Amino acid sequence: MAKRTTTQIPMPTGGGPLRKIVGVAVVIALLVIVVKHPADAADAATSVGRFAGELIDGLWSFFRQLG
Repeated sequence: MAKRTTTQIPMPTGGGPLRKIVGVAVVIALLVIVVKHPADAADAATSVGRFAGELIDGLWSFFRQLG
């Protein structure tokens, strides 16, 4: 019986130390903004949520019109 060969695809390991440092820096920066300027942070989050909702509605409408 012949051996079956499989091709293995390398999986990402989560990135290097620089990627982790940048991620931690971004999280800390967001926390500082939320603590120092909570009203502005809430307005920004609301705007992002509204934009995401409008984007989803637009895409949904587009695909409905295709069908």
